[in-house]
Amino acid sequence: MNILVIGGGGREHAIAWKLASLQDVSMVYVAPGNGGTQLENKCKNVDIAADDLIKLAKFAKSENIALTVVGPEVPLSLGIVDFFEANGLKTFGPCQMAAQLEASKSFAKDIMASSNIPTAGYKYFEKADAAIDYLKTKTMPIVVKADGLAAGKGVTIAGTLQEAIDAVNDVLVKHIFGQCALKVLIEDFLEGEEVSYLVMTDGDTIIPLAPAQDHKAAYDGDKGPNTGGMGAYSPASIFTDEEYAKLSELVIRPVLSELKKRDITYKGILYAGLMVLNGTGDKLSRVRVLEYNSRFGDPETQVILPRLTSDLARHMMAVVDGKLAEETLTWDNNSVATVVMASGGYPAEYETGLPITGLDGVGANFDIKTNFGVKVFHSGTKFVDSQLLTAGGRVLTVTGMGRDLHEALKNAYATVEQIHFDGALYRSDIGHRAL
Repeated sequence: MNILVIGGGGREHAIAWKLASLQDVSMVYVAPGNGGTQLENKCKNVDIAADDLIKLAKFAKSENIALTVVGPEVPLSLGIVDFFEANGLKTFGPCQMAAQLEASKSFAKDIMASSNIPTAGYKYFEKADAAIDYLKTKTMPIVVKADGLAAGKGVTIAGTLQEAIDAVNDVLVKHIFGQCALKVLIEDFLEGEEVSYLVMTDGDTIIPLAPAQDHKAAYDGDKGPNTGGMGAYSPASIFTDEEYAKLSELVIRPVLSELKKRDITYKGILYAGLMVLNGTGDKLSRVRVLEYNSRFGDPETQVILPRLTSDLARHMMAVVDGKLAEETLTWDNNSVATVVMASGGYPAEYETGLPITGLDGVGANFDIKTNFGVKVFHSGTKFVDSQLLTAGGRVLTVTGMGRDLHEALKNAYATVEQIHFDGALYRSDIGHRAL
């Protein structure tokens, strides 16, 4: 069958790579794709923007696409699943109303409140003056979030009142995130350890994906501004198997039930960003939900999918058809770690169009027989006259596999050291909490 993957980042490269490895898949089209998907076996880039719903649907019909997989949050928030399904196209991802769990933090917080999901205390505001008056009553540090989509960069952990005020003004006065963020959410600061919890669901059945942990801060030691993610690893050992098995009833099932009360069925990947508060005793009682995402995480996908040993396309089709209860996901026991190589200056201003060298003959794939080695997933790259150039903030996700986390990281970092583009930025401490 032919499959269409929508998006052009590292997450979409990993999804396309995994789907293309399946015997029953003839071709994976990636719209718009990147330099990495252009080189991938059984993959072909399509020059259509991820938010051009009409052109994408026309293409899917013309190429007899059996399944469309939506990677990024923007087309989901625009209702691409609703539009495709109305055109008779099977599509993996949540409908527009369900995708509001990510597209609107205030909507997500209201859902959490209605379903008794443990989360940080919060208030949201549409006027800067009211938000600033509220800030003056709070203790620092505090968290300021743009309500809408901001590509992982709309969160400020403010250590001082002035930093918090500046963050509010960025969203509500300067509108640096545009019309997608017309509210600001102010949350109590939580201290603890973050973990990514992703599940596959058809609205009734919930199947957790392999546990993973990512690193949001730009610099070593979890310092610096928040990014879309600078690295990740799987498995993550913060929860025991027994605790992990109970998480879905704590943070996923109540949300699905609350959405159904509102006549919304959630299908696809539901990603809960969790904080485990510092302390002792029962770990599950210390879990707080920071946010929900309505799709695969990036870079979590790059460490989760290499460990999947069962048929991803079949699982996705079962979600679309409401038959996920018939599926069993199986996982490799090895460890996988990914290191993001970003453009200098990211997540603020950065230069693009810089030549990338050192990829020839390295990071081509994992060894099929041993599952060890490296795979380089492209996030922001493009070819111009056969020269690979940088084309985004996050450029490459260099992913290593090994018998344990040490070996996986060793494989990844050895490849990072061989790759070069001017100003390359990456963290040298991925996995430090687990190590």
